[in-house]
Amino acid sequence: MKLHAIFWLVISMALLLTRVEGAGTLVSGPMLGYQARREALIWVETKDAQQVSLDYWLRGQPETKQTITKTNLSSTPIGGQISHFRPGLLAVGTQYEYAISIDGVKQALPFPAQFKTSPLWEWRAPAPDIKFIFGTCAYLNEPAADRPGPGYGKTMETFRLMADSGADFMLWGGDNWYYRETDFDSISGLWYRAQLTRAQPELRKLFAVMPHYATWDDHDYGSNDANKSFEFKDETLQIFKAYWGNPMYGESGHPGVYQKFYQSDAAFFVMDNRWYRDDDHLIDAQNPQKSQYGAHQFDWLKQSLLHAQTLNHFTFKFIVTGGQVVTDFGGVSETFAYYQREREELLKFIQDHHITGVIFLTGDVHFTELAKKNIGGSQWIYELTSSPISSGVSSIGRTERAQDPHRIEGTLVSDQNFCTLALHGPKGARVVTISCIDKQGVTRWTHDITAQDLR
Repeated sequence: MKLHAIFWLVISMALLLTRVEGAGTLVSGPMLGYQARREALIWVETKDAQQVSLDYWLRGQPETKQTITKTNLSSTPIGGQISHFRPGLLAVGTQYEYAISIDGVKQALPFPAQFKTSPLWEWRAPAPDIKFIFGTCAYLNEPAADRPGPGYGKTMETFRLMADSGADFMLWGGDNWYYRETDFDSISGLWYRAQLTRAQPELRKLFAVMPHYATWDDHDYGSNDANKSFEFKDETLQIFKAYWGNPMYGESGHPGVYQKFYQSDAAFFVMDNRWYRDDDHLIDAQNPQKSQYGAHQFDWLKQSLLHAQTLNHFTFKFIVTGGQVVTDFGGVSETFAYYQREREELLKFIQDHHITGVIFLTGDVHFTELAKKNIGGSQWIYELTSSPISSGVSSIGRTERAQDPHRIEGTLVSDQNFCTLALHGPKGARVVTISCIDKQGVTRWTHDITAQDLR
């Protein structure tokens, strides 16, 4: 009996050692995805794991702990294991703490692991004041795959500044990573770029301390200026859905990354300007239905704007799209000026249906500016272009676009930067305060847009 017991003790120790030695590893994360009233999303990527667990509990009350465990983890084409945890039926407007365990080993994180649910304020209280980040064009250098010469990625400091900004969430407006020539002609190359970008240490805190929402533009969809013919679009859609935590991606029968969500008294309509995109250079006169959104998505936007206007809770309506809207210049940038019919139809729709509070959020062009346009009578729309977070900058100062009449004076910034938008003020006098912050942490400009300005 004694030998029998020793035998099983040795076997048990061997199994334990095997488990520890074979324990999976954390590749990147955690990242906070969407935030709702009764649900949130926590994202992680692991490698060689047998199981990954999320423990979560009311802040300061560990006795309320609940656990979600994922087993039989599937792998990406390059060996990553991506888990989306969606704890549900949470308390409304409440803060939670959480922990991630991989094969039973709790992961030590260098920042507080916590998330919160959205408050219920409609019909009960004033709209909460919130602040969010908007930015585009995040190029991270990889010399082996980059073009010869100085790296196109110019700074990592903006990511630290965004993480420390105290924002409630971040909205990524496209070119959130950059596929290279080594990437966009193979499935493994495409997955590699997304994995490598997400795993950068300088981004880790940013992804963990606030929820993130995202759409794409050409460089995280496919090759430069890619249209609806991009040959690996089905794969890059799967990659995008794997690496982000949006509440929705397109609709049944209508794939893509377009979505809508709500925070405080703001509605966000996040467009997909790639999946259905006709090429910019398709001749308008010969192709009257030329579109960057496709007929269904364009109608979805109109219906969504009308519904938000009807609900009457949403002072501000942000339309997020990759290319600029207000400018009449085209040139090297993929602006809405290449889609005259669609742009005119959208602006006329906003005017005819008196959709109030419209602010476009755009990127792509590698400079930042705030613009406004009168669309008829006393009605104005505004557009914030925020670009780039870390990529090289445009030489706009040497072009005719430097004199764009729609630009608000003093808002042109040709440096790495991001913008914060703070929504504040009492009912009937709400204000969006926009600040542009450069890679040195210097606020380059601040501008207030009142709800009255958008009527």
